[in-house]
Amino acid sequence: MAKKFIKRIMPDHDSIKNNKHLQIFGDLLHHPNLWHLNRRSIAKAFAVGLFFAFVPVPFQMVLAAGVAIIVHSNLPLSIALVWVTNPLTIPAIFYFCYVVGTWVLGVPEQSFNFQASWQWVVESLSTIGPAFLLGCGILGVTFAIIGYFGIHILWRYSVIKHWNKRKLRHLNK
Repeated sequence: MAKKFIKRIMPDHDSIKNNKHLQIFGDLLHHPNLWHLNRRSIAKAFAVGLFFAFVPVPFQMVLAAGVAIIVHSNLPLSIALVWVTNPLTIPAIFYFCYVVGTWVLGVPEQSFNFQASWQWVVESLSTIGPAFLLGCGILGVTFAIIGYFGIHILWRYSVIKHWNKRKLRHLNK
């Protein structure tokens, strides 16, 4: 069911292939796993997208797209999953990253007042930065692994469920 929905909203591979603005990438965008919905490409897309969702840089989607092309994961899904961290969720998620980082480093949490300025970010790198960046790395890797293996498990469960339904229909005939 989810596969059919995703397939419906994904761009057509031919429209991407013939888009004049994307022709600078040459054949890089023509690998089948970048556009098909199969277990491996979707699992890799979850790993890539969830990892880069925890990378605290403004161009996460570009990084996710680059890695998706390299590892041949589903490109649209890799980019879309980066939006797990969006303007609504980013404060809570990044605070949790900071808390995890302080716990791993064994340092006490420092109180701070967030300010949306580049100067605040640069000044905070020396105080809360190490714990925050470590927490982002740990949670990024953790959720990438959970996403990768979780999709494999859910996909297998879905296939087995579908086979069992098919067996029941066949037996009831």
